[in-house]
Amino acid sequence: METKAEVVDLVAFDGTLGAVPAAPIEALPVELPRERQRRRANVWALSCATTDLAMLLTSWVAATAAETALGGARTPFVWACVLDAIALALLARNGLYAYTSSIRTLDAAAAIGRSMVYAMVALLALDGVVDGPLSASHILTLATATGAVLIFGRLSFYRAQLRGRRVGEGLRRTMILGAGVVGHLVAKRLLERPELGLLPVAYVDDDPMPRDRTGDLAVLASTAEIDALVHEQDIEHAIFAFSAQPDPHLAKVLKRCEELGVTVSVIPRMYERTPSRLEIDHIGGLPLFHIRYADSRSWGFAIKHAIDRVVAAVVLVLMAPVMAVAAIAVYRSLGAPVLFRQRRVGRDGRVFTMMKFRSMRAGDASIPEAERLTRTGALLRRTSLDELPQLINVLRGEMSLIGPRPERPELVEAFERSIHRYDERHRVKSGITGWAQVHGIGRGSERFGDTSLSERVEWDNFYIENWSLWLDAKIVLMTILAVLRFRQDT
Repeated sequence: METKAEVVDLVAFDGTLGAVPAAPIEALPVELPRERQRRRANVWALSCATTDLAMLLTSWVAATAAETALGGARTPFVWACVLDAIALALLARNGLYAYTSSIRTLDAAAAIGRSMVYAMVALLALDGVVDGPLSASHILTLATATGAVLIFGRLSFYRAQLRGRRVGEGLRRTMILGAGVVGHLVAKRLLERPELGLLPVAYVDDDPMPRDRTGDLAVLASTAEIDALVHEQDIEHAIFAFSAQPDPHLAKVLKRCEELGVTVSVIPRMYERTPSRLEIDHIGGLPLFHIRYADSRSWGFAIKHAIDRVVAAVVLVLMAPVMAVAAIAVYRSLGAPVLFRQRRVGRDGRVFTMMKFRSMRAGDASIPEAERLTRTGALLRRTSLDELPQLINVLRGEMSLIGPRPERPELVEAFERSIHRYDERHRVKSGITGWAQVHGIGRGSERFGDTSLSERVEWDNFYIENWSLWLDAKIVLMTILAVLRFRQDT
């Protein structure tokens, strides 16, 4: 084996320049990254288990105190332990003790809820078999309270983890193989979202695109320097983006990453059209991915639209006093008319008139919005109360509660010519809120920039192709949180 030391220039994301000597494979501490990964996974599992056990103990103590105070039958400690043991086993079975870079709090809460339902059913069955001391209502109350406490504890733990990641704690150092457009996009997204737990520190590419196509970051190393890069930069994770290197060569690089203990993620070809619903078959050793998109003409969407109208009608009735106060405030600050009406493009390119409460003075469109915005209008926007009249659009069937935000016909015509896949947003009804909006994309003064539009299209099409009632429920919860925190841009 060649033992001559080679040197590769390495430019990190902070712009510093250094030299990494390429040491022989035998000389590198091959187990070090693997040991670090194992330690991280063990600490994570132990922290999650400790949090859950603390919450279960708290739940039992609180339940016992409440039962004593109310004079009801106390839950035997043994039966509480049985419920807790079943719940913990189900949580482990659902992967809630496995380390994950992406922390999905709402999905975790749903998994805990499902686990507690199964645990309750199991405890009911056991109670019936052995003629135990608990009634069905007692078990239901116990399981519900235990589940609520577990969810609270786990979400508090996740919140602490996310807060730490946002200040740079616990991030896994990551190299990106492929210094092209996709590789640059991956780096940009990871830097924008440190809560994903991955810190990009190196591009690796034997045949990179020109520097002006990859932004301000330079290519750092070639695939021949993987060992040295992993050793010197403490790399824990590798993301394979698109590269000009042939697949057999990249397969060898991937294998070497695994040997070094570096975990691997791969961005697939045709990633833009790869939904989360995938079925995998194998033809010999050849994987065959069957793609299943959500069908906007299916019975599922019919149920969604029926729910839209029922919810819109109920909210309109409940919010009628608030809307009346808002209307009076708008009339006093701006006069008549109270509602702002504008033609927008909805499903299948159909044009409809969207309604909102007025928030700005009439005037030349060249005047910045901030200067035309009234104090009442600013409050309505921050609280999203200006959007309430769109419930009438939902009731008419012109909009949905959740979907891509609609735009004006003249803008749509221009965007369809310049923004890739923009027209595909119109496969579903427009929404009052959406997947892009709850992630802060497509709002603010830069919402019509090419970058913002492209990202909005990407997130909107992801929503359409991966739609489910659970995804809608998550968007509703995230929207409520955004409104309560006043995180709506004006």
